[in-house]
Amino acid sequence: MELHDENSFKIRSYQSAVNTLERGEDIQIVGKSISELQDIGGIGKSIAEVIFSLGEAGIHAYLEELLQKTPSGILEVLEVKGLGPKKVKVLWEEMNITSTHELMEACQAGQVAKIKGFGEKTQESIIQVLEFKAANQGKWLYADIEDAISDLLDNLSKLNSINDIVTVGEYARKLEIITEVEFLIATADRKGVFEALVKIQGIAFNDKKSSPFKWRGKLLNPELSLVIHLTSKGDFVKEKILRTGSKAHLLYPIEGNLPFADILKTGDFQSEQEVYQAVGLSWIPEELREGFFEFDWAKEAQSLLEEKDLKGILHNHSTYSDGKHTLRQMAEYCKELGYEYLGISDHSRTASYAGGLDIDKVAKQHREIDELNKELAPFKIFKGIESDILTDGSLDYPDEVLASFDFIVSSIHSGLSMDRKKATARLLKAIENPYTTILGHPTGRLLLRREGYPIDHQAIIDACATYQVVIEINANPWRLDLDWRWVHYALEKGVKLSINPDAHAMEGYADMRYGVLVGRKGGLTADMTFNALSLDEITQYFNERKSKSRK
Repeated sequence: MELHDENSFKIRSYQSAVNTLERGEDIQIVGKSISELQDIGGIGKSIAEVIFSLGEAGIHAYLEELLQKTPSGILEVLEVKGLGPKKVKVLWEEMNITSTHELMEACQAGQVAKIKGFGEKTQESIIQVLEFKAANQGKWLYADIEDAISDLLDNLSKLNSINDIVTVGEYARKLEIITEVEFLIATADRKGVFEALVKIQGIAFNDKKSSPFKWRGKLLNPELSLVIHLTSKGDFVKEKILRTGSKAHLLYPIEGNLPFADILKTGDFQSEQEVYQAVGLSWIPEELREGFFEFDWAKEAQSLLEEKDLKGILHNHSTYSDGKHTLRQMAEYCKELGYEYLGISDHSRTASYAGGLDIDKVAKQHREIDELNKELAPFKIFKGIESDILTDGSLDYPDEVLASFDFIVSSIHSGLSMDRKKATARLLKAIENPYTTILGHPTGRLLLRREGYPIDHQAIIDACATYQVVIEINANPWRLDLDWRWVHYALEKGVKLSINPDAHAMEGYADMRYGVLVGRKGGLTADMTFNALSLDEITQYFNERKSKSRK
């Protein structure tokens, strides 16, 4: 509508309806009549008709009209970060750019920078966004394909001609981004398996790239490269280790500087445990097999963190800022899940776009927390805030307000274009602030969508060790930040980590498992996990830290 200069009041009413539906509590629109939809605040008759039509037929005459006069490539251009409808309209009308391919060509030729309102900086930003998008084409978040892979595994397991089947490769190692899914099948009838695979719905065979021992093709929904390795029952264990471990894991030098994989040549193994025992090590879980630190870990083999070790959930949002559910709903559901405590940390006042809390609203929320704590005891809600780290590294709110919280998650949400030196200095100043309890999503990245701002991870972790600041592993599948590749260094420095879902709705608590996966990949144990502390232990921690920050 904005692209085609529709009436601004009409646009505003649609945006208002979107906001109502996105932020409304438990609003159900499926199956409702037009009159029932009109009973929802902010939904008028004309928009109710649109919603009803979209629900019934998946299309509406007005939407169809807009789409017919919009080149399909323009919808892709609209998704480029930093380009709103007004700028896209200019590119379309003045340069006839109707696709991201044409946009990239124009940027590389320096033509976009010459347009009024764009400039060199915008042009360079567009190039970076398009290059990032191109580099991630065909890749998927682990969390987004989990259900599809589970369903496919179930279907493959039912084939009569197989003895055993497992996932291998990067999916078995639970990498955060998956480029290819691999299965390993043990069978005495390779031909029979190939014939049976043709009948499996949702996968497509690539005859040219396949061989007698390897079926290649793709999963159709989501579209993703798929490889199925075939082996004998006797070689299944060996092949599983070879197909699961990264190159660095398999080539890791052991006794006599021989690659670890060479041990597979020394005999027949009935289990993976036997393979690792043959070199004097405990079994190494699949997610650790990256050739990183796992061989040293296996000499002591500390138990990795499990979901059941977590006692509470910190960094969550309610309707006080941009959450979907009320404080009561978030707390009651957290308690229902079996946790001992909830940390509520709505956005601070600088994040006005997310309904950040002004000082009066902070006081109001604290009063509600006090009342709920009386009612829900022994379960406890801790008073937190996700304080924006301002561009100079200071925290939102004056000290007397910061002192009123039990804990503070300090995070960056704006000014993401700083260079490495400035971004690191900004974070270091926030870490040095005595009110910072947890450093939230350290790089601000959104996997497959946006690169994080560049920071000196080592300097940040070292500072957190010095000032006893906990680092968050943001469990939202789009973030998973702190990156698992830095978890082990944090543990070596004695820095505790907190698995936080950054939940904006009750269902967001389910993301905790992805944070646990990331922690495990870095070797995280329960004793180094902040929110594995019991209610009494974390209460004491908060009280002692608050006492120190007031001095």
